[in-house]
Amino acid sequence: MCAKKKPDNVVYDSDEQKYTASLKPYATDVGAPVITTSDTVAWKNRNIHAVNKQISAKYLELKAEYDAMIAQFEYNNLVYSAKFNFEPVIGNTYHLYRNKNQEPFLSVIAPRECNFDYIGTFKLNADKMWERLETFESQNED
Repeated sequence: MCAKKKPDNVVYDSDEQKYTASLKPYATDVGAPVITTSDTVAWKNRNIHAVNKQISAKYLELKAEYDAMIAQFEYNNLVYSAKFNFEPVIGNTYHLYRNKNQEPFLSVIAPRECNFDYIGTFKLNADKMWERLETFESQNED
């Protein structure tokens, strides 16, 4: 038998053989309220701006941490490549100088007690890493 086709404005499920307009999540009647999409452009732009600021802040934080790590690596490389005739003790402060041949050497002599070409003051920590101290004089004032 040939089933009579329903008009386009009638919501009929031919598989289940019943009217399904009330089950739809959207309006099916010409008299129903108009479905409009909300404008999400402002919301997207606001959130994109917030996310970009957050990612930028995290990037700058990681870059600063990376730069500090590279500086620490370079200081350690400089001090460990310097000449010294003693075994440095953990926790002690040492001073790095350049000799007449521009070669670095490590010493326990403070910069104010000698006339060597002063590079920096360092302290050996428990991890066997050299930490650069700002100045020797500021360490003695504390």
